[in-house]
Amino acid sequence: MYNAVLAFPADFDGWREAARRALALGTRPEDLSFTVGEAAPGLFAEPLPDQVPDDAAQPTVPRAFPDLARKMVCHADEDRFSLAYRLLWRLSGERRLLEIASDPDILRATQMVKAVHRDSHKMKAFVRFREIEDSALGRHSVAWFEPFHHTVELTAPFFARRFAGMIWTILTPERSAHWDGEALSFLPGATRDMAPGDDDMEALWLTYYASIFNPARLKVKAMTAEMPKKYWANMPETALVKPLIAGAKAAERRMLETAPTLPSFRHAKQEERRAMSLPRDEMPIGRDEAALPQTIAEAREAAEECRACPLWEPATQTVFGKGPDDAPVIFVGEQPGDQEDIAGEPFIGPAGKVFDQALAAAGIDRRQAYVTNAVKHFKFEPRGKRRIHAKPTMGEVKICRWWLNQERRLVRPKLIVALGATAAAAVLGKTVTIKATRSTLIDVDADTRLLVTVHPSYILRLPDAAAKARETEAFEADMALVLRTVPELAVGG
Repeated sequence: MYNAVLAFPADFDGWREAARRALALGTRPEDLSFTVGEAAPGLFAEPLPDQVPDDAAQPTVPRAFPDLARKMVCHADEDRFSLAYRLLWRLSGERRLLEIASDPDILRATQMVKAVHRDSHKMKAFVRFREIEDSALGRHSVAWFEPFHHTVELTAPFFARRFAGMIWTILTPERSAHWDGEALSFLPGATRDMAPGDDDMEALWLTYYASIFNPARLKVKAMTAEMPKKYWANMPETALVKPLIAGAKAAERRMLETAPTLPSFRHAKQEERRAMSLPRDEMPIGRDEAALPQTIAEAREAAEECRACPLWEPATQTVFGKGPDDAPVIFVGEQPGDQEDIAGEPFIGPAGKVFDQALAAAGIDRRQAYVTNAVKHFKFEPRGKRRIHAKPTMGEVKICRWWLNQERRLVRPKLIVALGATAAAAVLGKTVTIKATRSTLIDVDADTRLLVTVHPSYILRLPDAAAKARETEAFEADMALVLRTVPELAVGG
């Protein structure tokens, strides 16, 4: 029986070299054992020979096996090296072995890899660095961690990438990792008393942790399952866990009492019915024809004071159209988004980037076009610190249509491009479908035609890459049709 000596508990390179020699010598799995460091080999074990026959065949394995074996040998199971060799031996005659999930050896290896992944994840989540002053290294961050498995070599590259600008050391009982700012090295194991107890930043960290604790989302069982108590001694924030849990109910009650409230569903429906009952041409600034804006600048200034529907109140500002007063084309979207609401300009967010790319692909100069929206205020639902887009009702679209009509009256475009069904409804005054009207020139009046296409945000929401590419191509084709219809939009035209 042969014995192979490995340098440390997760010595994959040493195992691979020994396994290759054993396989070349025809050593059966039951005739090979592995020991780590100075551990005593079996009573009758002999050292594995360094030389192998010159005519020995080189083993070939599936591409997935080296990664599987590398993670297996990080497991704490004493039989991990032997199991990895047994799989290697079997693969020489069972080429599709790794695909047999029910095979006992494969099942066991898969479970070991999952356990190593979990332990590596815990290390990434629960390592806490504390700064010390080192005479040789200067400011030096040190952490203490006790993994279940031999995951230091596997996980240390993550910390090297994540904290590349620091000099740090992670101490564990069997193996330690050190990053000097340029290279990663591994040192012998350490003891808990070799790690610092706290540092100057700890009080600040505890204050931050307590401030972001959300009692409304507290699930004690899930938290303790994901954060085993084994790690609590190394994590300063765990000192706050018990008092935070104890005060969670009271904190949640305070959150509910002070949270902003939204209008009830019944109130929202009443407002929509009220809006739908208004005359079609209701003018937010009055019915006097003399009060009608005479320029786009006047219309933009008047719209800043519009209070015809409730959307003005939570929005940051009115987002009016932008572009030349005599533009040959008006592009109409649905409503401003979060970024547009803050900046006060239409189509500058993610959908605006898709829009700009399509115009550029078609050779259209956006500066020659007038860009606006059917609704001039951002409608949203607050979710935490985020503002999530909410589709405007037809009542809100109907009220804001007056402003769109003023833009059409003042700009007098040859072509209106409706980006989406809401924009098409705002232009036509009735609901239409994209499928029935897309890519077709529709006469709106004697001087203006309408082209209906999708909204750029529709392309952004597509999860499938092939569908996204297909819709992007179709959208760019619609923009090319815009240029053929109104050639003066061409870049440099």
